[in-house]
Formats: sequence, structure tokens, C-alpha cells
Amino acid sequence: MASAVAPLSSQVAAVPPPAAPASELAAMVDRYNLDRGALFRRYDVEFSPERYARLTKFYKDWQQDLSKVAFDRLAVEGRIDHTLLRARLEYELRLLAREQQWVSEAASLAPFSSTITALLEQRGRLETIDPPKVATTLATLTRDIEAATKAIDATPKPPAIATVSDPARARQINAFRAAGVLSSLRDDLTAWNRYYSGYDPMYTWWAARPYAQADKALAAYIKALRENIVGYRDGEDEPIIGNPIGKAALVEDLASEFIPYSPEDLLAIAEREFAWCDREMLKASREMGFGDDWRAALEKVKTLHAEPGKQTDLVRDQAREAVAYVTTRDLVTVPPLADETWRMTMMSPERQKVNPFFLGGEVIQVSFPTDAMDQADKMMSMRGNNIHFSRSTVFHELIPGHGLQQFMTARYNPHRRAFATPFWTEGWSLYWEMFLWDDGFPKTPENRVGMLFWRMHRQARIIFSLRFHLGTMTPQECIDFLVNRVGHERANAEAEVRRSFNGTYPPLYQLAYMIGGLQFRAMQAELVGSNPSTSLRAGRMTNRQYHDAVLQAGSMPVELVRASLTKQLVPAGFRTTWTFDRR
Repeated sequence: MASAVAPLSSQVAAVPPPAAPASELAAMVDRYNLDRGALFRRYDVEFSPERYARLTKFYKDWQQDLSKVAFDRLAVEGRIDHTLLRARLEYELRLLAREQQWVSEAASLAPFSSTITALLEQRGRLETIDPPKVATTLATLTRDIEAATKAIDATPKPPAIATVSDPARARQINAFRAAGVLSSLRDDLTAWNRYYSGYDPMYTWWAARPYAQADKALAAYIKALRENIVGYRDGEDEPIIGNPIGKAALVEDLASEFIPYSPEDLLAIAEREFAWCDREMLKASREMGFGDDWRAALEKVKTLHAEPGKQTDLVRDQAREAVAYVTTRDLVTVPPLADETWRMTMMSPERQKVNPFFLGGEVIQVSFPTDAMDQADKMMSMRGNNIHFSRSTVFHELIPGHGLQQFMTARYNPHRRAFATPFWTEGWSLYWEMFLWDDGFPKTPENRVGMLFWRMHRQARIIFSLRFHLGTMTPQECIDFLVNRVGHERANAEAEVRRSFNGTYPPLYQLAYMIGGLQFRAMQAELVGSNPSTSLRAGRMTNRQYHDAVLQAGSMPVELVRASLTKQLVPAGFRTTWTFDRR
């Protein structure tokens, strides 16, 4: 991190000019993104029929507007944006339809939800309420919820889920979905009540008590769903249920990301990369004196952690090491302001249950135990964030990884943040793990074990996330796989699987790290070549030119980054064709 503020002139000079001309559609994409954001704020009741209808109309209207653009008159960057916007609109419409199908499948476990959404939508339209009528509606809602609670174990079997063959598992997933829908509606109903209570004396006179009763009944029903069907118990971590989408949806989503591979192809790539990691891990293990017992070598590395209170110093020093390495070797432009303004914070024990490792960007969020954590949790956190694991995590999260990404995408082609994809975001940081390995960044076998652990982790993410969504691996099997195949601490493996399936990550997110990284690596080999020299040869790019051009092109599926860098005039209706995995 810079010790002094560089003069403004040097800060400006350190950021190269854009590598590509501006897109003719940049303003159009900006307007799409702004309009979409406005609608999301206006129609903020999740799972509302009115919201679904309005967003569906919005995306279809935009498809009509986009069809009126004279595609053949667009230059390289304009065609790229046209292609991206067309694909994104198709994808958003599929997501809406998919989500409505999930809500429909879970509807029998939330039979009264339409009463709540009707109240919420009325307020969204700014209609004047009739307090006595609202009170009656709330009282009826309470009775309906209480009746559903009494009958919860006798509820007719919900519609089958196409991606799940086990009826008991399907019912559990539907209960998980219903609990999520109703929890969201309960939050919205709380805000709805706050809007009127105290400000409208007639509402307060008529509806305060009926609202309180309805809220209490709703909370009890959600609790009953979670306990009786999902399997949750107070004081325990939430069971990992997830929402498997099936092969057909995976194929659709891969096409939207311009990935010309099937789930089976990606699983084969992951197994091949795993085999490479196995070989390299054995080499490092032997150098450390553990022979072929690489797990013993991994266990040794896990014990090499910072003392309590010293993790922030470690992260600071490792961040400075990474910046010095990429700048000294002229690998990528690091604007002084980007280096000056990154910051650090500590992650709470609660968040570490879901995110056991660092998170990053302009602010790196450091995982490390606090004094209030149980002894077992303290040891797992320190072991899972040891010196050599952290050495990879820090440059992944800061510079040249996410921190530099965020700095540059805010300044170059910022409209393309509308097309944000984990294949670009996470793929870029994973690419640097591979590039720096090849470039000689790890100096000791312990360094290599740390980097290999994360490489194996990314391979495992491809395998367990795809197999979960294909219905061939349960959440518990995913946890066991991470522990037995990669060497995770069990609590960290549980947190990893929980964040993958119970959180808000889309189905392709976890596989996007390695697959996106392989895309960037293939493109680097094509445009720079295997020679690490930074001299420009035969019209090729230097490493620095390549890395700067990627960052300046903006966030988007990697095949379209390639089209930008190679000045490819993509045709109308362009679909993915780039078979980037040649090994």
C-alpha cells in the first residue's frame, strides 16, 4: 500500500487510455440499467404477481426496442453490447418464469400469501385504504394462517419438482421455498404496517390489533414450516436444503454465459484439473518431507497461522507483496489511487458461519476468530485462514484481483456492469492464481500447498455444485466431498455448502471461478503467448497490455471480452462457439 499520496498528475498518467472505442449503445445500456433499477425499487414486493407481470412487460418492451436498432451499422463495441443486452433480456425472462414456477410449486404450503400481496400491492399503487375493511382482511388472514398451521402435517402433497425424484425431499424443498417467500412477505408486511400506524389514526384504531395478531400467526406458521418439514431447530444452524434446478436449466444458463460446454463436459474438466493438482500436491509434500502423504503436508501448513491479533498485519504485508510483484514485473497497471484506497475490516463470527474465508474488493473482509468464539471454532478459523492459504486469498480479493477489478470497471465501460457475471468477476481473480503460479510467485513448498488447496477447492466447487443441481449429490455428500477430497475443516465445508445453496448465489456461481479462469488463461495464451517476456512480438500483446485491456473492456461474459480485444465484428444473433478448453 502506498505510503504517501501520489501527485494527481501521476495518478492520472498511471491509468492508460481506453483500449477500445466507446460503444454506440453505451447510453442505451445505461438507460436499461437505470430503468430496471427504478422498477425494482417501485415493485419491491418479492414474489408479487404484479411485480412479475410488470418486469415481464419491461423485458419484452426492451426486446422490441432493441430489435429496432440497426445492428449492421454498429461497430465492434456496439455489436457486443447489442449481443449482451439481447442475451440478458432472454435470460431475465427465463429467470422470471423459473421463479414463478417455484412459487407455484410451493403455493399449497402458503395458501394465504395472495391476501398479503394484495395488501402490499395496494399500498404500492398509493391507493387510499378503508381501515375497517383492512381490519377485516387482517382478521381473516389470521384465521387462515392458524388453520394452515393446524393442518400443516396434513397438507396435501405439493406438486412434484421435476428436478427431484424423492417426494420427501421435494416436500422439504417446497417448504424451504415457502418459508422464504413468507419471510420476505412478513418483512414487507411489517413495513406496510409502519407506513400507516400512528400516521393514520383510523388505521391504528381499527387495524393495530388485527395486524399484531396476523404477524404473530405468520411468524408461528413460518416456524412450523421450518421445524416440521424443513427440519430446523432453534439454536441449530439452518439445514442446507437448496433449490436444485436440473440439467435443462443448467444448459440454458450456460448458454446465457456463452459457455459452449455441457455440465458433463465441465465435470470432466474439473476432474482433469483435479488430477493436475494431485500431482503437484505430491511434489510439494515430498519437498516438505511428508512423502506421498499430502494430507499430512496440508495439516502442517494449516498450523502455520498468525497469532491472535496479528492477522491484519499479515494481510497488509501480503497485499503489499502482491502489488510489488505485479508492478515490478510490469504485469498490470496498478493506479496509485487504487493502491492507496483499499481498506480492511474484520468479519463477524456470525458471518464467518456462512463465509469462513476472506471477502474482498475495495475493502477486504478478514476472517479470523474473536475471543467470544468457541475453542473449536477458533482453531478451525485460524487453520482455515493460515499464512499460506491467506497468501493466495489476499491477491485474489485485492490487487490484482477484485479490488483492482472494481476500481477499473468503475472508470472504463461502466455501463457493462449491467452484464456482470461471475465468469468475469471470479474468473479474473482465479486466473491470477493460475498465472502467478506459472510465473513463479510461490517460493516454497508451503506456498505451493496453500495455492494448490485453493485450486482444488475451485475444482471441487465445479463438481459439487453441478452434481447438486443435477440431483446426484446431496448437501451432506457435498460437505463430505470437501472434507475428504480437498482437506477442508468440516465447519468451513459446511459454511461453504450453505452459502452455495441456502444463500443467494446463482447456480453457476461456484463453477464460474475455475471455468472463467480457464477462459482468461486461454485468451492470454492466444493473445500474449507462453513466452513470459513483456516484449511485443509479431503483433501480439504484452502481459500488461492484455491485463489492462481486459479490465478496460468491462464486466461481461469472457467470450465477448475476447471479441472486444480481437476486434471481432460479431454477427447478428451471435451464439457461443469458442471452445476455450483445448487440453
